[in-house]
Amino acid sequence: MTGTDQIQTTAPGNSMKMLQAMVGIGIICALMIVLTFQGTLPIIKKKKAEALEKAIFKVLPGIEKTKTFQLDQNNNFAALEGEGQEGKVAYAGYDQDGKLVGVAVEASGQGYADIIRVLYGYDPEKQEVVGFYVLESKETPGLGDKIEKDPAFQANFSALDVSLADDQSTLKNKPVTVKNGTKENPWEIDAITGATISSRAIGEIMGASTEYWAPLIHKNKEAFGLKANENKQK
Repeated sequence: MTGTDQIQTTAPGNSMKMLQAMVGIGIICALMIVLTFQGTLPIIKKKKAEALEKAIFKVLPGIEKTKTFQLDQNNNFAALEGEGQEGKVAYAGYDQDGKLVGVAVEASGQGYADIIRVLYGYDPEKQEVVGFYVLESKETPGLGDKIEKDPAFQANFSALDVSLADDQSTLKNKPVTVKNGTKENPWEIDAITGATISSRAIGEIMGASTEYWAPLIHKNKEAFGLKANENKQK
């Protein structure tokens, strides 16, 4: 048998062994990824829950306790224990006497780089957004990420007007972002110079979210209060 014959005879066998080894390594790596994900998922969820709770206290100044509510198919809120349906959950905040201070809700939308997730507090009595916090953002460092920490931009949300129209089913004026320095109305959001796209994205997110949530929360504000009193008495 010549050297060429030996190569031709052994090459397929070597290729099969290499393929089997690669498949085996791939399976082991996949199992490790799955096990790592499953092992860290509870920790990740716990950390997110803790971060969310801290954010709720930031966007609803003056609260001492919170309660989670979920919106049902009839557009009514019911107290909730544990995780709720995404996009249907609101977080009511109460002062030390159990009085409703406001309700925090999450909102999201496309930013310059990726999806931006925010949390804001709504006061149904004043019909204003009273706090704002960026939960997740990948906006450009030094520019778009100013939506998270620029004091002037954050000040837009200390008393952002989201007053309801006479029929209570929509807003008189949706929040909207305007060019930096041109804000004249309480429902306008003064943009950040150099971060127009990110600023405009926040305006669109807040406009769409408050138009949906404000009428529902205002309609159910008594239910939030009643639930709080019931839970306190128990």
